[in-house]
Amino acid sequence: MVDVSRRQRLAGLDGLRGLAALFVVLNHVFLRAFPGYPVDHAPFWAGPFIYGRFAVVVFIVLSGFSLALSPARHGWRLDAVSRFAQRRARRILPAYWAALAVSLAVAWLVVPQPGQGVPDAKSVVVNGLLVQNVVRAPSPNASFWSMAVEAQLYIAFPLMLLMVRRWGAIAMVATVTLVVATVGVVGPHISGVDTFVIQSPPDLAALFAVGVLTAGIVGASEARKSWPWGWLALAGAAPVVATIWWQGSVWTLHHLFWIDLALGPAIACLLAGLATGHAAPLLRLLDARPVRTLGLSSYSLYLIHGPIVVLVYEKIVAGRVGQGVPAFLVSLALVLPLTIVFARVFASVFETPFLRQRRPSGTVRRQQPRAEGAAG
Repeated sequence: MVDVSRRQRLAGLDGLRGLAALFVVLNHVFLRAFPGYPVDHAPFWAGPFIYGRFAVVVFIVLSGFSLALSPARHGWRLDAVSRFAQRRARRILPAYWAALAVSLAVAWLVVPQPGQGVPDAKSVVVNGLLVQNVVRAPSPNASFWSMAVEAQLYIAFPLMLLMVRRWGAIAMVATVTLVVATVGVVGPHISGVDTFVIQSPPDLAALFAVGVLTAGIVGASEARKSWPWGWLALAGAAPVVATIWWQGSVWTLHHLFWIDLALGPAIACLLAGLATGHAAPLLRLLDARPVRTLGLSSYSLYLIHGPIVVLVYEKIVAGRVGQGVPAFLVSLALVLPLTIVFARVFASVFETPFLRQRRPSGTVRRQQPRAEGAAG
């Protein structure tokens, strides 16, 4: 078993992030090839790709987990809120704003996002300020809604750490989840709040808090680290998967709020298992070079794939290939290599240069574990 309290890079996290981003790409190709959401018209082998939201659940739990690793090693304290904010801004904003420019160019010059219309000046301001989940405007990129939620969770992160220090991690998660569940029960019956629950799912805050709690594994006892985390993850996921299979896509996609919350503990156990070196076969798969490399540009892949999917489908596939399985397979053959290569190049220009922090001459920067959600 690995000493997670001392290791800086946690194996498997980059790979998990990369596969989650790839699943989002598959989901958006699926939605173009098999219209009719939330009804699933695909064959059984493709049907799971309708649930792209679950990749976002992985990103959010992983975000809270990764961000909290360093504070968990140091009494649940940040080195400084201002430095944390600067690091987050440097990590997410250059690539995000560049992706916004690319998305706007595609929407204005080639084809807008399905069902959104042509973005206007309000779209530029709203998306530029990362408030698109609370202010309605035509979106240039279908994936951007979650970036706004994640950025707002960064603001809440120092408060969560304060709650952990004062009350404990379990009490923090219980408090956040209670507030979230209350909104989930009451919100659909209150005008205005119901729209907020759809556009800015509050359940993601509880999932983020669960990720923060899970980071406590770095300071846990050896007995706690030796728990069968992989089997606990399977046990947590099994009833959720069975419910989805039994109820079908329409019911599931209309109850994502509660399905997300039910999946959170299973993902948290998976992360704990990876962090403590359990689930060795899965760990080897996630840390294999191709999967790990995919994860290194997962943030760029998440940001820029949407316009590429729409452009390829509308300008090449639609009208030339029959909808359904043929359109799905042809689109994948075109989209997957194109988005992966573009993401690698995009990351080299708009991500990597901003990860090189300036430091005084003669000092050695300690390698930090890669962090948060799609942002990596």
